[in-house]
Amino acid sequence: MESIGVLMACPMNSYLEQQLENRFKLFRFWTVPDKSSFLASHKDSIQAVVGNAFAGADAKLIEALPKLEIVASFSVGLDKIDLAKCKEKGIRVTNTPDVLTEDVADLAIGLMLAVLRKLCESDRFVRSGKWKRGEYVLTTKKLVQKARALSYKSCNCGPHSNDNVPFLLFMRVPFSLCSLCFRPFLTSTIFQLFQFTGKRVGIIGLGRIGMAIATRAEAFSCPISYYSRTEKPEIKYKYYPSVVELAANCDILVVACALTTETHHIINREVIDALGPKGVLINIGRGPHVDEPELVSALVEHRLGGAGLDVFEHEPEVPEELFGLDNVVLLPHVGSGTVETRQAMADLVIGNLEAHFLKKPLLTPVV
Repeated sequence: MESIGVLMACPMNSYLEQQLENRFKLFRFWTVPDKSSFLASHKDSIQAVVGNAFAGADAKLIEALPKLEIVASFSVGLDKIDLAKCKEKGIRVTNTPDVLTEDVADLAIGLMLAVLRKLCESDRFVRSGKWKRGEYVLTTKKLVQKARALSYKSCNCGPHSNDNVPFLLFMRVPFSLCSLCFRPFLTSTIFQLFQFTGKRVGIIGLGRIGMAIATRAEAFSCPISYYSRTEKPEIKYKYYPSVVELAANCDILVVACALTTETHHIINREVIDALGPKGVLINIGRGPHVDEPELVSALVEHRLGGAGLDVFEHEPEVPEELFGLDNVVLLPHVGSGTVETRQAMADLVIGNLEAHFLKKPLLTPVV
């Protein structure tokens, strides 16, 4: 099979890249400066394309490769592949389901805990040395609102607490007195931490990953509900016929569906407002599932309680407005990013390619 040309769409995994090079004639598309000339020169030798969540095979690439027989995705998602064009031309398509389910579900739970318990903020608090200078204040929402309101009433010197020393002492909030007007001001961040156990978890898309998330959340005594294209009678969880209804009836909303034309911006302003200022959004699906400007606006304006995001609409670009928010956890699309899972995904890609060119049944066929 060393003579079979395989086009790798972008850098994705060193193990996969090495295995492809050992077995096929590998072309690294991202290293090519003039892609049009390259495709014109190699159109008759490239028989396979390997893509992932960032780059795949669109209609233009497929049309440029008349000998293309198979597109193997190093991902479970297929939104970077023109499936209709592949069907039209009889091109086989495979992906990597199941092997990444557990890791993605684990990460979803991790994001829930990180957002609700402020794990990242707590880590930064210790690393910055602030723990030595003041207590890590754990408090309730009502006291947080009151303390912040007191803290930001201003006098001529700046933001002060308007002489509420007894209240700040009662809350054990670190403060200092202004040297000019002797009014108190906060000297430590107030952290609003929430319990995860028992929170109502709503899941959009109850496929392999959605079910794995539900199973894990149940271990935390979380009531589960879901939205999908159709109700699943065999599933015991509460079904809602719309995403808005689901959002209105959960504390944590998880996006775990495939990205399609129908699910693009499935999280919009209406859904975010239904989830509300106490709600948390978790996205381990695809970035375009969420109307990102609306999400940013809701978080900045405190219309949404928090978010845990592994994916973004224009990766690797991330809205800078999110960087300063302590109720948001941001990850660089690492849902399946463990050594074990990435190797299993790579083996599945190789297995599908070898099966196709040896005229054997594909391991995970899509088209």
